[in-house]
Amino acid sequence: MSTPVHLDDDLLAQVRAWRRALHRHPETAFEEHQTAAFVADRLRALPGVTVSTGLAGTGVVASLQGSHPDPTGRAIGLRADLDALHIHEQTDLPYASTQRGRMHACGHDGHTAMLLGAAHALAAKPDFAGSVHFIFQPAEENEGGGRVMVDEGLFDQFPCDAVFGLHNWPGLPEGHIVVRPGPIMAAFDTFEITLEGQGTHAAKPHQGIDPMIPAAQLVLALQTIASRHTDPTQAVVVSVTQIHGGDTWNVIPQTVTLRGTVRALDPAVHEAVEPRLRQITHGIAAAHGCRADIRYERRYPPTVNSVAETALAQQVARGTFGHEAVITDHAPSMGSEDFAFMLQRRPGCYIWMGIGRDRPPLHNPRYDFNDAILAPGIQYWTALVHTALAPAP
Repeated sequence: MSTPVHLDDDLLAQVRAWRRALHRHPETAFEEHQTAAFVADRLRALPGVTVSTGLAGTGVVASLQGSHPDPTGRAIGLRADLDALHIHEQTDLPYASTQRGRMHACGHDGHTAMLLGAAHALAAKPDFAGSVHFIFQPAEENEGGGRVMVDEGLFDQFPCDAVFGLHNWPGLPEGHIVVRPGPIMAAFDTFEITLEGQGTHAAKPHQGIDPMIPAAQLVLALQTIASRHTDPTQAVVVSVTQIHGGDTWNVIPQTVTLRGTVRALDPAVHEAVEPRLRQITHGIAAAHGCRADIRYERRYPPTVNSVAETALAQQVARGTFGHEAVITDHAPSMGSEDFAFMLQRRPGCYIWMGIGRDRPPLHNPRYDFNDAILAPGIQYWTALVHTALAPAP
């Protein structure tokens, strides 16, 4: 394995300053104009780096060719996410968000700063063969910016043999790495069920058709998708998270709306949920004389790591941080990640990097990225490039 690029104190100080500047100015999905300009300006200052903007609106992709000849045309992609969340920050940090109701509560500011740092380190010493594409993706939170980048030709414009991503992970010891083949993050679907009955006076329910009754039954019946229709060794979550119906105390409403989310790790299990949800919903609605309208959206597929690229990531992580810091048997998360769309098109590996056991969780108003993992993140990226694109002997 190639020795990782040495990171000098000046670069690390700069990366930390970039991270905090990004934290002060969070932008949400597809609105990352200032963030994208910040990233592009710093990439354009690097020798040998070409920068492309506008993919998925606010995406930035930079490319660097190694200094060694590579007749095979190898290339890999490294991805970071740019967007923040609609959360009001409650940290009182000196670099806290200046945008009320917007916050980098998932650490994307740290991911962006790490990948910028890796680009700077590699451009200063491009001691590898082939090309690396630095992919700065918008709209990871809910809106599927990864899918948009792929659909708009990411891998046609920037061919990659493999693609890699990482995410900071509260609850893991600082600097520890989780890397495992197969599913590591779940699929993410949403559903909206509207039950239409016949409104009437609440004192005379027999004169109408009450949609509240099938709505209440559905909250429980949908749980049988996990408990009775899915192999117990497989993971699936069906959560009803909203119920809306009625306007006053003495009226049975005409309609009730339920909304929720579905999570699954195995692609086959994921595919089976929607038809079962529709069957249960229409059956219960019909039993009570109601009509059911269902809007089901498949937002993100499962994030599935390929075997060979995961083995490479494990090798790099162990060589960089030591065997004891690399965890290969950690359970996957039922959270979701739109890096999954890139992994559907190219083999690759997505890892978690611990920021400390006692840190506030992701998507929490008191969350703050741990700057202590900026250097390990950059070292991982540079070591990965040097290993994946090692010159021929």
